[in-house]
Amino acid sequence: MRNKKNIKMVIRKAKYSDSASIANCLMLAMEQLLYEFISKEDYDAAHALLLYFVSQKDNQYSYENCIVAEIEHEVVGAVNYYEGEKLIELREPILNYVRDNFNKEFNPENETQAGEYYIDTLGVAPHMQGKGIGSQLLQYLIDHYTVKQRKTLGLLVDKENPDARKLYLKLGFKSVGKKVLVGHEMEHLQINPLL
Repeated sequence: MRNKKNIKMVIRKAKYSDSASIANCLMLAMEQLLYEFISKEDYDAAHALLLYFVSQKDNQYSYENCIVAEIEHEVVGAVNYYEGEKLIELREPILNYVRDNFNKEFNPENETQAGEYYIDTLGVAPHMQGKGIGSQLLQYLIDHYTVKQRKTLGLLVDKENPDARKLYLKLGFKSVGKKVLVGHEMEHLQINPLL
């Protein structure tokens, strides 16, 4: 096994050719949520829906709104994020598709708003979890948006995921309230350049 220090990880803007790897990573964090989208617990159907939107342009889950972590030409982690003020516009193609094909009543709450870059979903390939890749992806966004551009980053964390919450707080995120997303109460965390 090669020494961990010899392995170089690159964090970069995602490309269309990364779509399948991005969908695999994001699916790890979104599986239960996607079942709400399609009104059934069907992994293959949920994954196919996510892959469809990751590989398209101009929507909430598009590869255009992702960064990836790559080690030795393999995408091992991905983050989906966007400007909060663009949520309605980016979500519209997804809402229309889901309502037309799966769930006519689908009407998720707004998980973000103007004034923050919203980290929607983060996922790391199972064989690479526990190696700090998620932390490095988040730190990349913090450095790029909060430190350099003086922008606020926000995310939601599930009450049932205390390890993720602990990581976010360690990186400098602070609790700013609660939100509900597809019926689940979440904690809204932000990292703000003014705090």
